[in-house]
Amino acid sequence: MLMTINDSRQGVLPMAIVLDGKLLAKNTEQALADRVRLFKDKTGRVPQLATILVGDDPASATYVKMKGNACARVGMLSQRIEMGKDTATGQLVDKIVALNDDPRVDGILLQHPVPRQIDERAAFEAISLDKDVDGVTCLGFGRMSMGCAAYGSATPAGIMRLLNHYEIQLEGKFAVVVGRSPILGKPMAMMLLERNATVVICHSRTVGLPDIVRQADILVGAVGKPELIRGDWIKDGAVVIDAGYHPGGIGDIDLKAAALKASAYTPVPGGVGPMTISTLILQTMQSAEITAGVSA
Repeated sequence: MLMTINDSRQGVLPMAIVLDGKLLAKNTEQALADRVRLFKDKTGRVPQLATILVGDDPASATYVKMKGNACARVGMLSQRIEMGKDTATGQLVDKIVALNDDPRVDGILLQHPVPRQIDERAAFEAISLDKDVDGVTCLGFGRMSMGCAAYGSATPAGIMRLLNHYEIQLEGKFAVVVGRSPILGKPMAMMLLERNATVVICHSRTVGLPDIVRQADILVGAVGKPELIRGDWIKDGAVVIDAGYHPGGIGDIDLKAAALKASAYTPVPGGVGPMTISTLILQTMQSAEITAGVSA
C-alpha cells in the first residue's frame, strides 16, 4: 500500500523514499569484509589505505579517524601519516611520492583542507592515478569525464552508487547541481551526464537560482552554504540529494520542507556522508585487486 503524507499546501502526496546511505554503506562493508578475506587468501597480504593529515584541524582529524575505523571494520589496513602545520609543499609531495612507490599501499588519501602555505593542487597531482582512490587528480577527473577508467571522486561516486541502489531513473532527466568544486560539483555533473541526464551546474552566484532549481528532476545540493536551497524551490516529485553537512546536523537544502515535495531524498546526517567513506574503501579494495590481478 502506498504511504501518504498530508500537507496543507499540497494536499495528499506520496511519502518520499529516504535514500539511506548509512544502511547501504553497512551492507557494502559486509561484502567488502568477504573480499578482503578472499584477497588475503590469494595474495598473502591485506589491502592498505594511506591517509595523510597535515596540521591540527580537529574536524579533519575526526574525518581521518572515521576512515581508519571503516578500514578496520572490513579488515583492511590503514596507515595514518600526520605532518605538522608548518609542512612545506615539497615535504608533502615527497611523502606522497614515497607512498606511490610503496607496493604495500593501494590507495592514498590527502585530507582536505591543508594549511595555507601548501599548494594543495600540486600535492593532489603528486598522487599516482592507480592510487588516486579519492578521485582528486586532474588526470583522474579528465579520464572519468571522457568515459575512461579512473576512480571517481568519492562523494559524487558515492551518490551515484546510492542512486543506482534505489534504481533512480536518470536518463532523460533534468539534473541541477548547485556547487562547482573540483571534487564534488564538477565531477557530479560529469557522472550524471554520463548517465544521459541533462545537466546544469549552478552556484551561489547564479542569477535566478530558485527558478532553475524549480525545474530540477534531480537536484544535488553541493554548494557548502547551510540551507541555501529552500524547500519552496523544489519541484514536486524531485529527487533531492543533499551533499552538505554543517553544525547542527543541517545540509545545503532545507530538507524538512523539501521532503514534503520530493519523491526521494537523502537525510542529513545518514545520507551522502556514509557513502563517501564507503566509496573510498571500496575503491581502495578495487585498486588492490587490479594491482594483484585478483578478481572480486
